Amino acid sequence: MTDSASHACLADEQVAFRLQDIDYLHVDGQTFQATIYQPEGQGPFPAIVDVHGGAWMRDDVRRNEHALMNERLAAMGIVVVAIDFRQSAQHHYPDSVADVNFAIRWVRANATKFNASSQSVGAFGSSSGGHLVLLNSMRPCDHRYAALPMAGIAQDDARPDYIIIAYPISDPHARRKYAQEVGNDAIVNFTDCYFSPAKSIFDGNPHHILDSQTADKLPPALLLQGSPSADGVILDKNVSPEIQRQFATAYHRAGGKLQLELLPGAPHNFVNTAGADLNRALALMKDFIAQQLRYHERVGN
Repeated sequence: MTDSASHACLADEQVAFRLQDIDYLHVDGQTFQATIYQPEGQGPFPAIVDVHGGAWMRDDVRRNEHALMNERLAAMGIVVVAIDFRQSAQHHYPDSVADVNFAIRWVRANATKFNASSQSVGAFGSSSGGHLVLLNSMRPCDHRYAALPMAGIAQDDARPDYIIIAYPISDPHARRKYAQEVGNDAIVNFTDCYFSPAKSIFDGNPHHILDSQTADKLPPALLLQGSPSADGVILDKNVSPEIQRQFATAYHRAGGKLQLELLPGAPHNFVNTAGADLNRALALMKDFIAQQLRYHERVGN
């Protein structure tokens, strides 16, 4: 197998796949695992790193959060690498950002072991996981984000080739205000715990990074967000569509390409539950990934 390219067309028929758990990160006396969703076949397959949510603090949310989605992606012929990382009340910004940075570099360095292409590595993140993906897509070489060493691979390799973010915390400060408005006190508390000292909520804020023009580059992005239902009911009490609209505007203004998709009536965490919302999200993801693969094939990556 060569690592020169990945399939530009994802499988129309389901591909068989298998799962394996691998230790990938040792930090702070802890060992963290990745679950590899491995399609059968020679490949090289595209790869995507899956970063779960959990309000940065909830250590009961683990790498199996998106299992339904990941199984469907693997059946399309995508190597999915779902990771765990430091996520507890003892860990603050930017600890988990650095873990995700390491994970993306680790996937590139080990891609051929999974019949994947190191030159076609995307990242998926939901909620707070989307925040971690955004920061590494914008500032992968920040010395704090790239703090965990890995020999033989460049810091810039932590930047995904494309990103898919579902109901991401694209602006933690605006999201905190929204949580206060809707009475979601738990989110306010989690935010204050993670961003300690408090001013770090501005340093680790993707929207502010765009406005300050300090992003290195901006990979193509697909943003999936629930919006009010036809009768006006808002089911996502975690982050608002307006926050995402403003982020999309800032992304475009900064020179990036972002496809914003609002799913009427979809709640927070809709990719975790079988049904119409997950099906629509997967169809959008498949089309978006296929577009990125065709682009990389054209430019010779």
